[in-house]
Amino acid sequence: ALPPARRFAVLTCMDARIDPARALGLEEGDAHVIRNAGGLASDDAIRSLVISHHLLGTQEAFVIGHTNCGMETFSNDELRETLRERQGLDTSHLDFQPFPDCSERVAASVRRIRESGLLPESFDVHGFLYHVETGRLEPVDA
Repeated sequence: ALPPARRFAVLTCMDARIDPARALGLEEGDAHVIRNAGGLASDDAIRSLVISHHLLGTQEAFVIGHTNCGMETFSNDELRETLRERQGLDTSHLDFQPFPDCSERVAASVRRIRESGLLPESFDVHGFLYHVETGRLEPVDA
């Protein structure tokens, strides 16, 4: 079916060590999965959640960050300099949105989704930190 059977969406990182289906016990068709670098509630991720809810019936979302996230390992200036040196690229106009603490970033993404005004108050949003070493999911307070 087009709508997800379990009526929820997952926003998580693109990190190859995370398999959302396996980590959450999902089967094909159970949930929408939205992935980007860092699992951030970007404008595009929120756009996807709005479509997921308003057109396809999801009732909640899970924002899942993870330990040892690569987004914690660089700054905008460091990546911009690397790209300038290696490729001759000017990326001064881009914000790569690195962050120093994944749990804080998950909480900020949960708040951003809730405060977007594009989803009803009844749309639940939950935050979690996935431990890549153990597979454990730890709730994150927003």
